[in-house]
Amino acid sequence: MHAMNNVRFEKKGAVAVVTIDRPKALNALNFETLKELQCCFYEIDMDREIGAVILTGGGEKAFVAGADIAHMQELDARAGAEFAELGHQVMSAVENLKQPVIAAVNGFALGGGCELAISCDIRIASENARFGQPEVNLGVIPGFGGTQRLPRIIGRGLAAELLFTGDMIDATEAHRIGLVNKVVLAEQLLPTCMTMAEKITSKGPVAIRLCKETMKNGLEMDIGRACRYEAVQFGQCFATSDQKEGMKAFLEKRRAEFTGE
Repeated sequence: MHAMNNVRFEKKGAVAVVTIDRPKALNALNFETLKELQCCFYEIDMDREIGAVILTGGGEKAFVAGADIAHMQELDARAGAEFAELGHQVMSAVENLKQPVIAAVNGFALGGGCELAISCDIRIASENARFGQPEVNLGVIPGFGGTQRLPRIIGRGLAAELLFTGDMIDATEAHRIGLVNKVVLAEQLLPTCMTMAEKITSKGPVAIRLCKETMKNGLEMDIGRACRYEAVQFGQCFATSDQKEGMKAFLEKRRAEFTGE
C-alpha cells in the first residue's frame, strides 16, 4: 500500500479497516483524499487475503462531513464535472469491490459523506451519526451518486424529501427509513462492525463474492432475467472446491475449511 496522507489502512486478519483521517477538516473529501481512497480500494480489490472491509472516519465527530467546499467554490462547469467524475470513480470502486464493505458511520455523513456511505454494502451507525444531502443549500446537486443510489436504497419519495429539503436526519430516523442496518453505542461501533466482518470472512469466499456481484447486477435487470442470471451464477458455485468442502463439512457435521478456490 502506498504512503497516504489522508487515509489510514490496516489489516486485522482477513478484515481491512480503512479510515479517512482528516479530523480537523471533519474528514472532508478533497481531491487528494479521493485519489488516496481510489488507490486504497484498487489495492484491496487485488488482495486475495482480504475478505471484508470496514470504512470509517477518524476522530469522534465525523464519518465524512462532505466534499471540500473551499476546493469546489472556484470550479467552473467543466472542472465541476471533472470533480464529480472523480467522485463517481471512487464511489464505484467501493460499490464494485469484490469484498463486502461495511460503513462504520461514526458521526456526520453529509453530502459526499452520505454518498460514500451509500456506496457501501452495509451501514452501521453510532448514536451520534447524522445523515443528509445538503447540496441544495449551496446551490448545487449531489455529484457523487446521491440522486441515484439514495432512491434505490430508501425509495423515491423519502429520497426526494432529503434531496429537495437538504434536511439532516439522526441515526434513529436513518434506521427507521432503512438507510442504516443498525444503530449502536459509539464505543460499540467498531467492535460491532468487526464482529460482522469476521462472520462474513468465515463463510465461503467465492460465495460471498458471487452474492455481492449477483445482487448488484441483478438489481439492474427485470426480475425474470435476474433470476435466470442468478441460476447461472448458482451453477458456477458447483465448479469450486469451496462448494464441495462446504457441503461435505455440513454432512460430516464439522466446520468448513474454505480456501476461496
